[in-house]
Amino acid sequence: MATANGSVSHAKTLSGNNGERQLIYFSELIKRPVCKGKIKDRLGKLTDLVFSLGEPYPQCVGIYIEHGWGKPTEFVPWKKLIRIEQDAIFVVPPDGDDQYPPFVDQPGWILLNEHLMGRTILDIDGRRVEVVNDVCLIKSLGKLLLVDVDLSFNGFLRRIGLGKFHWIKDHLVSWKYVQPLSVEDAVSKDQFSLSLTRKELLDLPSEDLADVLEELSGHEQQAVFTSLDSEKAAETLMETEPRAQRQIIGNLRLEKARSVFSEMTVHQLADLFSVIPHDQVGQLMSLLPGEKAERVAAMLAEDETTARSILSEDFVAMSTDAKVGEVLSSIKMSSYEPGSLSYIYVIKQDNILVGVVDLRELVLASDDSKISEIMTAPVVTAEENDERKDLAELFAKYHYRMIPVVDDQDHMLGTIRYNDIMKGLETR
Repeated sequence: MATANGSVSHAKTLSGNNGERQLIYFSELIKRPVCKGKIKDRLGKLTDLVFSLGEPYPQCVGIYIEHGWGKPTEFVPWKKLIRIEQDAIFVVPPDGDDQYPPFVDQPGWILLNEHLMGRTILDIDGRRVEVVNDVCLIKSLGKLLLVDVDLSFNGFLRRIGLGKFHWIKDHLVSWKYVQPLSVEDAVSKDQFSLSLTRKELLDLPSEDLADVLEELSGHEQQAVFTSLDSEKAAETLMETEPRAQRQIIGNLRLEKARSVFSEMTVHQLADLFSVIPHDQVGQLMSLLPGEKAERVAAMLAEDETTARSILSEDFVAMSTDAKVGEVLSSIKMSSYEPGSLSYIYVIKQDNILVGVVDLRELVLASDDSKISEIMTAPVVTAEENDERKDLAELFAKYHYRMIPVVDDQDHMLGTIRYNDIMKGLETR
C-alpha cells in the first residue's frame, strides 16, 4: 500500500515544473461558479466532476451542473474548459443555446462527489475501514487527472468548509491502490476498495466485513457471505445495513440461513426480520425452533425495538473542564470515524450529559477556552426506551445528524444517527 509520505511527494512532483502542473483538491472546486467566458455570464455551480476510469489515472471528461427544482442538468465537456480560477471556472459558451445538454451517464464513468467522496475504502495494513475525505487532482497539459485520495482529518475539514485549518499531515493514497472491487460495476455500487485477497477479507473484524459486503453485489456478495462460518456470518449480518441484509437473506440457501439464525438471539432475529419484506418472514420463521419463533413473532408484533437496543457507542465525549486545544489534539490523535465527529458531548462526573458542542464551533474557538464555556445546554436527547417512531419524530423536529440517548438520570448511553433511523423504518 502507498504510504502517506510517498503519495505526498508524488503530488508535489506533479505540481511543480514551473507552474505548468497544478495540484487541486476536489473539495475546493465543488460549488464554484461555472461561467460562460465572463464572470457575469454564469451557467451555475459545479456540482460534480465526471471522470473516465483508465490507466494509469482516471481522466476528467466533464463538469456536471445540477440546478434542482426540476430543471435539467448540464454537462460541460472538459474540452470546453478555458481556465480554473479561485473565484470561478470559465468555459466556452454553449453552441447556439444558453445551456449545455443534460448529463447522460456512460459506461466506465464515475462522479467524484456521488461515487467517491465520503465513501469507504479498506486499509490493508491496518485492516480497517477508512473514509475518502477529499480527492487530489492534477491539472497538466490540458488534462485533469485523479491521482490520490485523502483520508486525513485535513480533508474532512475541507469537506465541511474549514480548509484554512491544517491540523495534521495529509494522508494521501495513490489512486493505483484504490480500485473498485469490480471495475465494471463501479458506478452502480458507488463503493471502492483497496485491492486485497479473499482470505484477507475473511480475516477482517465483523464490523469491517459488513462494510465490505455492503460494497459488493450479486454473486460476489453471496460468495463472501456463504464462505463465513455460522458464528462469523451472524455477527457480520447484524453489523450490515438493512439494504444489504435484505439482499443477503433474499439470496441465501435455506440450510445456510438456518445455521446462521441458530447463532442469533431472539432480539437480533426480531431486529433482522423487521427489515425483511413481509412475504419472506413466514418462510424464515419456519427455520426457527417453535419456542424461538413464537418469541420472535411476539417481539415483531409489539415492535419492541427501542433506542437502547439500536444505539451506537461510537461518539466523542469530553469532561466539562477540558480545554478546546486539548479536545482538538485528542481528536487528531484518535481513530474516530468522521461520522462520529459531528458533535462533541460534554459530560460531568458519572457520565452525566450536560452539554454539546458542534465541531465547527470547537474549531473556531480559542484553544484556552473550556469546552463548558462554548457548549449548548440543555441538550435534546432521546430516552433509552423510546421506540423508532418516537426517534423519527425527534429527528424530524430538530434536524440533527445525531441525537444522544440517556437513561432516566441523564447518564449518556450512546447516540443514534439520523440515517440509521431512516434505514430502520424503510420497511415499516
